[in-house]
Amino acid sequence: MIHGNLEGIRESLIQEMDRLYDIEFDRDMFLPDRLLSLLIRFTEQLNREMMVYLSRSGEILEVAVGNISSIGLTEMHLRRNFDRLTGFRCIHTHPGGNAMLSDVDIQALRLLRFDAMVAIGVQDGRATGISSAFLGDMEYNRLSVITYGPVKPGRIPQKDWLREIDQSEERVQKAIAEGGIVETSEKVMLISTDSQESLDELASLAGTAGAVIVSKVLQKRAKPDPATFIGTGKAEELSLTCQTLEVDLAILDDELTGAQQKNLENALGVRVIDRTSLILDIFARRAQTSEGKLQVELAQMKYRLPRLVGSTSLSRLGGGIGTRGPGETRLETDRRHIRKRIDDLTGELNELTKQRGMRRARRSKMEQTMVALVGYTNAGKSTLLNALSGSDVLVEDKLFATLDPVVRQVDLPENRRCMMVDTVGFIRKLPHTLVEAFKSTLEEAIFADLLVIVSDLSSPFYKQQREVVYDVLNQLGAQGKPVLEALNKADKADIGTIIEPSDAILISAQNGQGLENLKNAISERIGAMRRSVELLIPYHKGAALSLLHAQGDVESEEYLENGTKVTCRLDSTLYARVVKMLEG
Repeated sequence: MIHGNLEGIRESLIQEMDRLYDIEFDRDMFLPDRLLSLLIRFTEQLNREMMVYLSRSGEILEVAVGNISSIGLTEMHLRRNFDRLTGFRCIHTHPGGNAMLSDVDIQALRLLRFDAMVAIGVQDGRATGISSAFLGDMEYNRLSVITYGPVKPGRIPQKDWLREIDQSEERVQKAIAEGGIVETSEKVMLISTDSQESLDELASLAGTAGAVIVSKVLQKRAKPDPATFIGTGKAEELSLTCQTLEVDLAILDDELTGAQQKNLENALGVRVIDRTSLILDIFARRAQTSEGKLQVELAQMKYRLPRLVGSTSLSRLGGGIGTRGPGETRLETDRRHIRKRIDDLTGELNELTKQRGMRRARRSKMEQTMVALVGYTNAGKSTLLNALSGSDVLVEDKLFATLDPVVRQVDLPENRRCMMVDTVGFIRKLPHTLVEAFKSTLEEAIFADLLVIVSDLSSPFYKQQREVVYDVLNQLGAQGKPVLEALNKADKADIGTIIEPSDAILISAQNGQGLENLKNAISERIGAMRRSVELLIPYHKGAALSLLHAQGDVESEEYLENGTKVTCRLDSTLYARVVKMLEG
């Protein structure tokens, strides 16, 4: 039986793919040539991803149209022993030629313990490359992953990769024997009524949260159903899918009311959360500083409060046994507790906001220009900050890898320097509760002298992501700020003839491409913020003249009888400091 997206595929081709189950492949080949050829041909004919499970004996156990994040994972029905690897490798194709393994691929390998995860890039009827990944030793309480490739089809190290499976088996059994592997994964169904782009982004969020995606559902609706969001008929249909795929959790791509969440859980028979709850979960995992943890808790409390109120009103409407007396009293108590906690958290964050304001004031007195890196999540802001400042900010290829603001000094041309801050990334449908809770952190962007908007040029949706960034900046009241745009990951992008915006700077924070151009542009913008002034510095005020040379742009000097006449460019803060020195 062929699984996955079979819509529009002619029956004769489905039957041809079904015959894969009858073929015995060479057990001494990691990826048999015949299987590779068939997968390439089917992928080219369908222009869809193909996935197979190949056992160690050379038998095909499953065939599916789609990838590991878009079809049901039947792996749980195939394995018998959870104290070892599954006994088969997951091999799948990527139309378009990308032979790299995705985050979802790696997450599935680690959590489901396949023998190996294999990706084949397919384009123009040929394989562009093959990548493979295997489980490694335990590192930081989780199984590491060893990756190889991409390699050309004729250069697959068949014997070496087969040996890697045996070594991986030994490493996993050793990890279990020495204390067990505590990693568990929730099998998740994703549901969106928005767009494929939004659904794919939800998949990235779920992968970041550690979920294994077994089903992705896109349902076009004119407006959400007030009771179940997706409609009663669709909910009944998906409840069968949840049973078949043994789904643990359903995630909706929009924010649900308390009533919709409860009704969906009853209809689907599984736990249900929405996009906001998922983002809050990721933020809770990512927060490192005390301020970050306070902000996450505040957002969670603000999210929970209306849903608690909603459940109370529903119980009153329902009436009957179990809806009166202590039950309501408990909800009222919970509601008061949450409101009090919100007040306490708001007070603590207000105090931290004051401290942050004092630090900004000190930086202002020291004539430190603040440049804020803002942009869509995972656009490469942290990598860029590391490249410009030589620092070691945490960099991960995951959404919201940076949650707490990080400030570093960056040296610029023309004897200038600035303080550069890396801010939390933005995202579509950024929950209002998060914007409010993280306002003290996001104020770094509001009060910055210059915003550098970093976009991922390699993303097919980078223009839409730029629009999201501008929308969030407008919400924060940062519109009108001086802006410089940097299009990152230019080395991975298919750059056409038109770049938007036309004055953006193409960079690659990873390999250094365009970084000098970016530094020059930042320096020019900072210089443009200064105005030209003419000052007469008495000879006994030599400290003021030294300060102008050190931190201003001295254009000319003329030595007169009563002092040095200086023409220079400087910002308002430095000008006020020099004037004060001259008056003192």
